[in-house]
Amino acid sequence: MAALARLGALIEVIAQPIYTLLFGIATYGLYIVLWSAVNMAEKIVDLSLTQALQRIVPVADEKAAHGAVKFALLVTTIPAALIAGLVTFFAPQIASVISASPEDAATLPQMIALFAWALPFWTFVEVATSAARARRAFGPEIRLRIFWEQCARLVFAVSFFFAGWTSNGLLLAHLLSLLLVSILSLRLLGRYYDLKLMASVPVPAGLRKLVLVSGVALSPAAIARRILNDLPPIILNLMLPGTQGATAAGLFGIARKIASVPLIVRQAFLYVLAPLSSAQAALDRSEIAPLYAFSSRLSAALVLPLGGLLILLASDILSLFGPGAQAALMALIILTIGRMGEAIIGPATPIVEMIGHRTLPLVNSVVGIAIWAVLAWLYAPDRGAEGMAIAVSIGAVAIALAAVIELQISDGLQPFDGPFLRGLAVGALGLVVLAGLGHMLEPLAAPLRAAILGLFFLPLCWATLRVGLDRDDRAALGGIARRTKLI
Repeated sequence: MAALARLGALIEVIAQPIYTLLFGIATYGLYIVLWSAVNMAEKIVDLSLTQALQRIVPVADEKAAHGAVKFALLVTTIPAALIAGLVTFFAPQIASVISASPEDAATLPQMIALFAWALPFWTFVEVATSAARARRAFGPEIRLRIFWEQCARLVFAVSFFFAGWTSNGLLLAHLLSLLLVSILSLRLLGRYYDLKLMASVPVPAGLRKLVLVSGVALSPAAIARRILNDLPPIILNLMLPGTQGATAAGLFGIARKIASVPLIVRQAFLYVLAPLSSAQAALDRSEIAPLYAFSSRLSAALVLPLGGLLILLASDILSLFGPGAQAALMALIILTIGRMGEAIIGPATPIVEMIGHRTLPLVNSVVGIAIWAVLAWLYAPDRGAEGMAIAVSIGAVAIALAAVIELQISDGLQPFDGPFLRGLAVGALGLVVLAGLGHMLEPLAAPLRAAILGLFFLPLCWATLRVGLDRDDRAALGGIARRTKLI
């Protein structure tokens, strides 16, 4: 269910070419830089209380659950609003250090002052939807954040462009979409919690301490992981002057967004396994193993063909982003390979975080960030977005791999058994078949080749699941498996 809900992320991938065609790669790059800064700030402000709720709510009584959510909302959104106010006040000074095209530089202080208010909205959405996820409400939360948010943003952006807002229209569209999703998040919160009880319930000192300690312990690791995702375009922007810096950030943002498609599978399990692992760890940790192994097998069977399709169609996809986007080709291929590696390694990271290992996530993230920093220093100045993609991919895979090793050592949990190798082998075979077909179709026109590969991909996925997974795994896919004759 979570995987299907996350397919809404494809709307974002479809929307990005529209944004670059309408607003240009340089303006899109500036937007990526400012949104990355908001994401970084949010991860600091929320103190990882979004993850703390995954630990606390599943095992708490109703009063404690409501009190924990209330406290998390208060201690995150209020500081976020204060920070937004400070950024608005100092917007001219901040604008002076950000690279932008001459057209955007003229209105950059106003753009920063406006977009700063995305921080409190996004913080509220993150905490409110994590509270719903703690109730195991995966589908509605993901649809709201992935599907409806992206649809609203696309409608607003196109409307502002045709209204003549060519510089700050994209930022305003993002801000309004977050406002809309904040309202919907409040409604979602009301479906799984009693809002009247939440407003009146006391939050004793012991509960406040539990929420803060649980979150703050995970916060450094979460910030470190966010660094790998959001700091690279900011660094590229600051490293290079003017339009060059904005464009480099835009190219990296384009590559990062397309390469995130293979993570749909992995992210679905990350969302689900966090609260499930927390609840199960309180009863019997050994029962986490089947969930962990199943997610890894399914990822292995699906991600290799999916990533292969992206690589084969990379040039065709980039052509949709308008002139200049082909410069992101190598960065896209490198990031896609890295995302495939992360997905195949499996969702060990949320399990490590949720079953009581508070130090290990930080250790993993520090190692990954150190690897990224060294490689970025070596490659990014000369190779731009491509060099940054190398650094990010290796650092991210290192974090995922470290979590796998730690689970094996600490709890004897590891998914790399015979069924996993079967799924991996079948997925690799699917990749080889897809690559062979792509080579055979080279003489055809690019649109026709892309269409044939896309049509062939769905039956190929069906075959990899049918052969790569055993009957129990296929049956776990529920109604989808029955309707598609996987069982």
